[in-house]
Amino acid sequence: MLEVIGNTWRHWDLVLSFTLRDIKARYKQTSLGIAWAIVQPLSIMVVFTLVFSVFAKVPSDGLPYPIFAYNGLIFWTFFANSLTGGTLSMVANSPLIRKIYFPRETLLVSVLLASTFDLGIALLLFAVMLVYYKVALTITVLWVFPLLALQMVLTIGMTGLTSAAHVNYRDIGHALPLFTQLWMFGTPVAYPIRVIPEWLKPLYMLNPMAPIIDGYRRAFLLGQAPDLPALAVSAVVTIAVATLGLVVFKRAELTFADVI
Repeated sequence: MLEVIGNTWRHWDLVLSFTLRDIKARYKQTSLGIAWAIVQPLSIMVVFTLVFSVFAKVPSDGLPYPIFAYNGLIFWTFFANSLTGGTLSMVANSPLIRKIYFPRETLLVSVLLASTFDLGIALLLFAVMLVYYKVALTITVLWVFPLLALQMVLTIGMTGLTSAAHVNYRDIGHALPLFTQLWMFGTPVAYPIRVIPEWLKPLYMLNPMAPIIDGYRRAFLLGQAPDLPALAVSAVVTIAVATLGLVVFKRAELTFADVI
């Protein structure tokens, strides 16, 4: 992680260039432009509201279900898009990788930053929803920053693993959307964490995204601090995943130009 941070800092101009390129390419020749950053979580929120709130009557911690679901969806979408983009980034930039050497992790960081831009756009609608549903923010909203930092570390670690694997096994790119969709339903995005049976919670909390998504909801909507014991488990799992992912990535990058 320290090496990745160091390379990112030394090549910040390159990271910024990649980030701006990704943002421009994503919305080039689109009618809605950056509004697509809102459309994706908003449309899923509508479906979740119908299925989980209207039909299945899933509880929402006393909150209006649309804002309950949207809060989880914007941060999950940020994670899923970063993971997908980072996984495909090595192959997508294969002409550049074959021609010159540069720290390959700058591509992973630029994808993450481009997705952060989308998250910022989605948060604008979230702010409007907070006003509409008269949800007042408290000092606990500051927990969002360490939660977001933890999520970013997890994302970089995961993309280190998946992007290195995707260079050799292109099946990863096809399987990833299914994987992230299944992972989402194993994370408290559409339902509160309290519906999980007590006997299952120790295993459930090994999912590092579960305490993070629950933490966002507590910090923004409930005026509570995150579940710190669960968040500590998430931090341990995240550090392990990040360490493994970046070690694998740094070793695999030596052969990227040959394999791609």
